[in-house]
Amino acid sequence: MFRSKNEGNIVYKCTVRLLDDSDVLECEFQPFHKGIYLLEYLCGELEIKEKDYFGLRYVDSSKQRHWLDLSKSIIKQCKEMDPLLFSLRVKFYPADPFRLTGNARIMLYQQLKRDLRHGRLYCSLGEAAALGALIVQEELGDYNEDVHIGGYVTSIELALRQTEYLEKKIIELHKKREPGQDLSLAMDEFLGIARGLETYGIDPHPVKDHRGSQQYIGINNSGISTFVTGKRSQHFRWNEIHKINFEGKMFIAHLSYTDASREPKKHTVGFKCPTGAACRYLWRCAIEQMLFFTLPNSQSAAVISGGGFFSWGTKFRYTGRTEREILTENINALREQKINNSNSSKRKASSVPATPSSPQGDLAQIRYSSLPRSTMSEPLGYGMPNGHFYGQDHGMSEVNGGIQISSLEPVCEEARLRSSNIEGVNYLATQMGGYAYRDSVEHSSTESGLTVNGYDHPRKHNESKQHGSYSPNLYYGQSDAALNSSSTADKFLHADQSTRKVKKFRKFHLLHAFVPSVIFVAFAMAGTAVFIMESESEAFEQLRNSPEMLCLRYQYYQPLKEFVLEKLGRRK
Repeated sequence: MFRSKNEGNIVYKCTVRLLDDSDVLECEFQPFHKGIYLLEYLCGELEIKEKDYFGLRYVDSSKQRHWLDLSKSIIKQCKEMDPLLFSLRVKFYPADPFRLTGNARIMLYQQLKRDLRHGRLYCSLGEAAALGALIVQEELGDYNEDVHIGGYVTSIELALRQTEYLEKKIIELHKKREPGQDLSLAMDEFLGIARGLETYGIDPHPVKDHRGSQQYIGINNSGISTFVTGKRSQHFRWNEIHKINFEGKMFIAHLSYTDASREPKKHTVGFKCPTGAACRYLWRCAIEQMLFFTLPNSQSAAVISGGGFFSWGTKFRYTGRTEREILTENINALREQKINNSNSSKRKASSVPATPSSPQGDLAQIRYSSLPRSTMSEPLGYGMPNGHFYGQDHGMSEVNGGIQISSLEPVCEEARLRSSNIEGVNYLATQMGGYAYRDSVEHSSTESGLTVNGYDHPRKHNESKQHGSYSPNLYYGQSDAALNSSSTADKFLHADQSTRKVKKFRKFHLLHAFVPSVIFVAFAMAGTAVFIMESESEAFEQLRNSPEMLCLRYQYYQPLKEFVLEKLGRRK
């Protein structure tokens, strides 16, 4: 919003590497441009409609990979990079790859080819041969004895471990392919086989379990999985995962599931990452995948804090659309297209002029009621913030499905009564020559009389009603006013004393109560943690072996304890 004069003139250049490493694009952006600008520009150049499934990845100076945050400035995220190099990759693999159309499906096919070539799409030998034969069919076409001679498959990089036996299997399957098929059929068949694999959409993250064994964590549309030697050992679905956070190098997933006896149970699993930056990257990837595939819409996404009490919390806010939003928009677009086609076909019939037997005023209502209702449509006012309904305004309330406007006549009556009360009070004040009534009227609101520190004073409220009401004695004689003047003055003096007492009350300050509470809670938690760790009781055995307590013990408590003991030993 606030830019310097020279900021609009600076232009940064970056290189974007596509799925084929030989294909690159040169892009330009300015300092105020965010990540969404670069992604939309690339998807526009490549004619990709489903841009929400793609992302830009980069590697920082410490060799740690990151996804470019679409809601933040590009240059602030990559200020240490020289040169600026990004890679366009598929970020969210859809459960059904045939939902993508056009170039987006071709990009997904190229991404899966790359995953197979780099060993991320791990599969058996037979599945690798079938996928390799489809790649050869798509790149070289039908098998031809005159052209495809010898080991022609060797020149194509298909798999990470491309042995001679695998190449022979690929050639055999390529020969059996039916000639004359469209190349898109081979690509669709490849996508159909790939989506059924356990490693579909998996980007492996190296971790270690509680025993120190090497494992890999993979995250895709179905949930979080762990792999040992290329085989899936554990799988946690998104509906079983209650919370995801991290503590230093420890990635923690909180599970809530139902066992065979249909009893709800809770379980916590933790994995140790090589570095703290790798753990934060794994946590961010898990949160993004979970929100994209589970949230109904991006508006319901809240700010998520990843770290715990003893770790620097990384806050994350999801940006962009979710998969359910994309599918809903596509369905609504198809529905509108069908409705427009049906309306265009009936346009000739609707162009007939209205007759007495067919009134024009009811035509719009008949057309609307004749349209089919959507099973996915939302009721009126659904999803509006703060509980407001669409079309609802201030001063209106919904009653029995309708809108009721507050009546204006009582307001006019109240105004007339208020004006008569003020006239009567002013007249009495001029006859008495005092300032008590004037002061009460000037400091009172239009509804509640005297207000002290935001609260209505009940005694003065009643007195203002009594003395401010209409009385014939005020006009026809002053004897009653003279007799009651002393009692009235006493009442207002007593009200002034009560007002001073109210003002002497000390105001409540939230900070004065918050700081001692935080200090007390911190000391209580620290004392409890020390007691649990130093205690040898079996009652705390399960709590001591939890991932959070183990992380706290070995990363914070043990080094701090040794430091304190060393300092105390030196003093002695």
